[in-house]
Amino acid sequence: MNAYTSSHAREDVSAPRVEAIRVLIAEDTPMGCQLLKDGLKRSRLGLGEIHCAGTVNQVVALCNLHPVDVALLSEDLQDGPHKGIEAVELLRKNHPNIRCVVLVRKVCRELTLEAFRSGAKGIFCRMEPIETLGKCILAVHKGQVWADAEQIGVILEALVEVKPMRVTSLLGTCLLTKREEQVATLVADGLTNREVAKKLGLSEHTVSNYLFRIYEKLGISNRVEFVLYIFDRRQQNQANVTQATSRMAEQQHPRR
Repeated sequence: MNAYTSSHAREDVSAPRVEAIRVLIAEDTPMGCQLLKDGLKRSRLGLGEIHCAGTVNQVVALCNLHPVDVALLSEDLQDGPHKGIEAVELLRKNHPNIRCVVLVRKVCRELTLEAFRSGAKGIFCRMEPIETLGKCILAVHKGQVWADAEQIGVILEALVEVKPMRVTSLLGTCLLTKREEQVATLVADGLTNREVAKKLGLSEHTVSNYLFRIYEKLGISNRVEFVLYIFDRRQQNQANVTQATSRMAEQQHPRR
């Protein structure tokens, strides 16, 4: 027993220290939650505490009581369909540092848009192996966005359907130069760097430099986060237009 302990002690000293990621799992059945918890433990990701929840209230309560880094939330919970999305939105408002991943049985357009709009940092299809889920957890914990080609395609389609908008600060000042704005609009519409370069008469290297400056100004690190950023801003813009239209209608036809 002493020899075994001493050997492990030497291993711990020499091996690189892995940060313990604290995880919350919310599933629509207690068995599903336990199975996923056991699977993550067997994956040897070096995770910290893993908490299990079944309802939106349990998710919020556990996050209030325990530090959580990554939350894995089923699209449906024990208190109803799509309650996982509701939990994502609550965590975004009350615990913005928690990175949420929505677990889905099948990727669909509406669910993808709703999840990212609510504040999810990733969508994970249950058809993928547990090893891939481990990579997803590590990625979102590092601040990255987890989305596959199909999900990004859905987001890009939604972006194309919405009129482009200017990227401005809270004071209304445009953050990007005219050329950066042109590049940003084309990238948000789904064009590759080569296509953007051809359309604007630039080299691919120049387009890459513009993108780097755009990312730096917006405080993001990659193309996926940029697309999601523009998507969120356009959704806000649409909401503002709707509110303004409603106010104008009320002013023209006041309630008696």
